Amino acid sequence: MEIKIIRGDITKLKVGAIVNAASSDLLGGMGVDGAIHEAAGPELLEECKTLGGCETGGAKITKGYELAAKYVIHTVGPVYGREGGRESQLLADCYMNCLELAKENNIRSIAFPAISTGAYDYPKDEAAPIAFKTVKRFCNQYPGSFDEIIFVCFDDENFKIYEKF
Repeated sequence: MEIKIIRGDITKLKVGAIVNAASSDLLGGMGVDGAIHEAAGPELLEECKTLGGCETGGAKITKGYELAAKYVIHTVGPVYGREGGRESQLLADCYMNCLELAKENNIRSIAFPAISTGAYDYPKDEAAPIAFKTVKRFCNQYPGSFDEIIFVCFDDENFKIYEKF
């Protein structure tokens, strides 16, 4: 199993699933959420309308439609400072629930954005270690579940933070 950190556009990756840092209604929004919806085409929005939203820390799966990825796993990250001190657990839940959903659907490669570090204001230097620790814990618990896990950084700041791990 290989863990990679890349700088780039998550919508262009040919992997089993890309993770969408979604809003709770799953109907598209700003940042990576809007980019994924735009790249996937209108069918993604139509499927998302049938899912009934998603709670913070949860995850739901859809087809990838016009994306290079076969699936999109949508997760709702915590808004920093608005979760009563549960932000770190909810962020870890996002990663864990995405990995579990991918494993259940026999997805062997998955790409994550830096969940909650954009519009939801999670400090990037606090979010990165949570992401890595959670992925490592999952991989230790379920060895052989994935061939590749990719952390996709949109900007240089996140890339430099992720490189430390």
